[in-house]
Amino acid sequence: MAEYKTVRENACAEFVERRSRFIGYVRPVTTEEDAISFLTEIRQKHWDATHNVYAYSLRGGQLRRYSDDGEPQGTAGMPVLEVLQKPGIVDTAVVVTRYFGGVMLGAGGLVRAYSHAASIGVQAAQPIVMRLCSLLYLQCDYSQYGILAALIPECGGVVDDSEFTEIVTLRFHMAKEEVPLFCKRLADATGGTVEAEEAGEKYFECKQEF
Repeated sequence: MAEYKTVRENACAEFVERRSRFIGYVRPVTTEEDAISFLTEIRQKHWDATHNVYAYSLRGGQLRRYSDDGEPQGTAGMPVLEVLQKPGIVDTAVVVTRYFGGVMLGAGGLVRAYSHAASIGVQAAQPIVMRLCSLLYLQCDYSQYGILAALIPECGGVVDDSEFTEIVTLRFHMAKEEVPLFCKRLADATGGTVEAEEAGEKYFECKQEF
């Protein structure tokens, strides 16, 4: 998978609909155990709530789970899950807590309320795109440092670490598809005297609009 969508951080957001209080909690997770632990935490925090509806979606095994937690079937858990599924957000868990305010919302009202609580929670958690990048390093003379330190970001890379000894070592990451062009420009800039070596791969946040 070259890239995927998730959320940056834990967040919550709430609103009131016809006296019912809805609180949308969102957390980035990587395993089902993480998601269940999150759900347990919110259930313990809001033990007196009328409902704690949840949904989560994981990259690993394309796992998706949801629960209406006592609300009419299809009016709560699935709408929350769809807030994740429609934009393709994964490795994310959502719990929507409801305190009933005494006024029935009807099936349509419940769907809208749970969807809205999940949506504002996800937005508060800051959706991001994670892109698979190559981890690279190169070694150069001090006379070449300025040119190469500028070339890396010009080609879409990000310098992670610089080490200055008898020579300069630059460690950086770059989207995998950008590496061939970077290597060509590197060869042109140094007359072929400097080469970038790969040291693995890792997902990094992609600096783009979601």
